[in-house]
Amino acid sequence: MITRKKNPLIFLLLLGFGFVVFAQQKDTLSQKANELKTVKAENISLDTLSIDMQGLEQMEEMQSAVPFEDMPLSFTQERDKNKYGLQDHQKAAEYDSLWMKELYEAAALFDDMYDEVASLDANVKNDTEAYILELPTDTLKARLEKLNQKTPFNVAYNASLESVIRSFLKRKSGLMERMITVSQFYFPLFEQQLDNYDIPIEMKYLAIVESALNPRARSRVGATGLWQFMYGTGKMYKLDVNSYVDERRDPIKATEAACKYLSKLYGIFGDWDLALAAYNSGPGNVNKAIRRSGGYTNYWNIRRNLPRETAGYVPAFLATMYLFEYAEEHGLSRKKADRPYFVTDTVRVKSMITFDQISKLTDVSVKELELLNPSYKLNVIPYVDGEDYALRLPKDAIGKFVANETQIYAFVKKELESKESPLPKLVAQAEKDRIRYKVRSGDFLGKIAERYGVRVSQIKQWNGLRSNNLRIGQRLTIYPRNRGGVVSKKATASVSQQNFPPGTKLHTVRSGDSLWTISRKYPGISVENLKKWNGISGKNLKPGTKLKLCECPS
Repeated sequence: MITRKKNPLIFLLLLGFGFVVFAQQKDTLSQKANELKTVKAENISLDTLSIDMQGLEQMEEMQSAVPFEDMPLSFTQERDKNKYGLQDHQKAAEYDSLWMKELYEAAALFDDMYDEVASLDANVKNDTEAYILELPTDTLKARLEKLNQKTPFNVAYNASLESVIRSFLKRKSGLMERMITVSQFYFPLFEQQLDNYDIPIEMKYLAIVESALNPRARSRVGATGLWQFMYGTGKMYKLDVNSYVDERRDPIKATEAACKYLSKLYGIFGDWDLALAAYNSGPGNVNKAIRRSGGYTNYWNIRRNLPRETAGYVPAFLATMYLFEYAEEHGLSRKKADRPYFVTDTVRVKSMITFDQISKLTDVSVKELELLNPSYKLNVIPYVDGEDYALRLPKDAIGKFVANETQIYAFVKKELESKESPLPKLVAQAEKDRIRYKVRSGDFLGKIAERYGVRVSQIKQWNGLRSNNLRIGQRLTIYPRNRGGVVSKKATASVSQQNFPPGTKLHTVRSGDSLWTISRKYPGISVENLKKWNGISGKNLKPGTKLKLCECPS
């Protein structure tokens, strides 16, 4: 055994170092004690001060990708910002803000998924050896067989399904990563309802194919919401649609309606693949495909007889299921969700109230209110006798709202009675002025917005549009400032009272015309020419008005 002689100098150095560490720990403990006193003085729950390090690291990672001006306010700043004295005691509000940002950005993915499914060709051959090497066919067969054993869907291997899976891996891996992240918000809700109706849990992937998990999604034919209900089908399952509310966009009500509809379809066909096809194209089209195929009832045998979109629909569903189940094997990562849908709660409103008012009083941003309450079309929650219209808020904000209902509704009443409040006009005229506009050849959003005195962004919000694309025959809901536009009184009078000389070239204004579209019809004539020759100062035109097409005497 080796012994060492003690060195007095080293002993003194170690002793000094120990005193320094002890002093630092004492200061830290003293600081924590002071914080604890502050917490108790402000009646803040001690639980709100504990943040796990993994969550903190994730928040910091997400923050690095967020522009400075979009960063959420700190707890103290958020509390000080509230002018109405309604306190928020949840430090986790910062996590909520970042998670809402993730959901908000993911909402734009609906068009991408819609176009992918609508144009999917499951017969396209694999075009690169790289993807064959990354996912050998034998490996894919084994994985599909394993999926087939644990789900009632027919996920047996075939060349068409392989082609779709490879296509998703090659071109849509980024979209799938976002879906894997956002799904954490909605899937707990879906799974609970699917279990209630004894529907396969894997049916949750249907909402990804239908809407890319965007509750405000609206297809080109008018199907709306997470589960893409058409107006008639939504009414059949008691989803209310009116000027203020579209319950097809309500996650809970629409999910329950989807479960009822899927149960009914399964009761008809006794096969979940066919129920999926019928959900997309209707039971009638599936029955016709069965007849045309000679009586086959396997989806893959009748697929060529289905509408093109439906032919790619079930393969897209199965490919989505596969990528979710084997995300890790394909390097598809996700951000951890701290706030699933169930970490929210509702309160029934007792008076009409706007999102702007709620935001002022609860410090929940309007964007977050839109995400949590997508069924309200005008950012207004109406109050109607006999109807249960509820406001959904983060759970930490619900307590604040319920505890201060008297003050909140007093504030709302005062604003409604204010002459400066725009809400009375909205309430009084919205139902009266609402129109359903049918898109015509040559129409575009800017033209329609100009005609009715509204903004393009408003038309897109009212109709759940994610792009500026329109199709002929599409119906748009519009709350116009004017009913089709008129030229100024002076201009109307000057034109209508004119007696045009014989032979004067004229254009009679039709519904949908604008100075710009008229100028395009007649080469060499500009908008400024039309204004000058006809004494027009504004942009709007009244149908039936005659416009001169030359600088000629009256």
